[in-house]
Amino acid sequence: MSKLDTIRRKIFTYSDAEYSRLLAIWQFQGKKIVFTNGCFDILHLGHIDYLSKASELGNLFIIGLNTDASVSKIKGKNRPIQDEMSRAMVLASLNFVDYVVFFGEDTPYNLIKLTQPDVLVKGADYKPEDIVGYDIVKNKGGEIVTIEFLEGYSTTAIEKKILRG
Repeated sequence: MSKLDTIRRKIFTYSDAEYSRLLAIWQFQGKKIVFTNGCFDILHLGHIDYLSKASELGNLFIIGLNTDASVSKIKGKNRPIQDEMSRAMVLASLNFVDYVVFFGEDTPYNLIKLTQPDVLVKGADYKPEDIVGYDIVKNKGGEIVTIEFLEGYSTTAIEKKILRG
């Protein structure tokens, strides 16, 4: 199997039967599942810092990735800059990312409900109780973790810098 094939095998949709099968295996094995989500349109050092820290909180690190349609709805008609498969491939190629799972709803609530993570991670700009999926993770005895952003890095800032020329 080529390295590209290995990366592609880390990418799922949440309706994918293989993803559900793997979840059952991981839960049976007692793996500590860490979950975060986002658009990750232009991967930058702030993302790497955040994602690597999140990945250290358990045995398996899963990223819920907004589809193109959901990114446009959230961020506006000029986004995403990169299509969903490009974004997924970049994320899946990171050695500390175990799986990337697409979701097309406004929030990852249904994906979190399916995944049943032990740790739910978002940026420190969120109050834990306001994070989508808080109730699911708390009800199963899991934890909510917020991680400070690396100052000076954001996709929006990169986009503005590019547009300024």
